[in-house]
Amino acid sequence: MLAAGDRDFGQHLSSECVTCHNPSGKNAVGVPQIAGWPEDQFVAVMNSYKDKQRDNPVMQTIAGRLKADEIEALAAYFSGLKPPQEPAPAKRTKGRER
Repeated sequence: MLAAGDRDFGQHLSSECVTCHNPSGKNAVGVPQIAGWPEDQFVAVMNSYKDKQRDNPVMQTIAGRLKADEIEALAAYFSGLKPPQEPAPAKRTKGRER
């Protein structure tokens, strides 16, 4: 069973994360959106980077520096964020295109 992380502590720790994983959804190509991820999924993914089961040197380094309570705090913080909405398709007016 996953222990509840400290959301405020997670927010404090998140500054390095949001450099690439922008909560607004404006991420670089190939950088996944993590806002709204379930806590257990976040913890599992971070632990797989920490254990070098996932291949990404940057994430392996970052996860490798984190303690279990820090990963749980980050999971609590990011799971509480609302994922960005997909932009609505542009409306077309009949007979007019801009």
